[in-house]
Amino acid sequence: MLLTDPADLRELLERVRTIAVVGLSDNPSRDSHEVATYLATRGYRILPVNPACDRVLGQPCYPDMLSLPERPDLIDVFRKPDAVPAIVEEAIAIGAPAIWLQLGVVHADAARRAVAAGIDVVMDHCILIEHRRLFCD
Repeated sequence: MLLTDPADLRELLERVRTIAVVGLSDNPSRDSHEVATYLATRGYRILPVNPACDRVLGQPCYPDMLSLPERPDLIDVFRKPDAVPAIVEEAIAIGAPAIWLQLGVVHADAARRAVAAGIDVVMDHCILIEHRRLFCD
């Protein structure tokens, strides 16, 4: 299902414990690093996914989702839209229950493919902004 309603976003963020962050940078000035750090301080376990890094946030970094040691509850995507179809295919392959496409990351066809495979999708929303809005106001 494509999630847009604040109640659905809240429910998703309440049930999630482990988040794979695809495109997580080891550069603290990058949005992906800031968002992952924020999520980690809120109790989420972060699984970094970036073939260009060895470790991020003190965790081993995985080259792709197929290499993850466990299935994450959510995949948070910090990649350009043209990378999203391949990410969705990996998400389907590992049985991921949800994908969050960050602000500016829009790929309607890939989102439809994910939804058809039973994956909840959030598209074009910042997880940090939504988390703050839903839990910190």
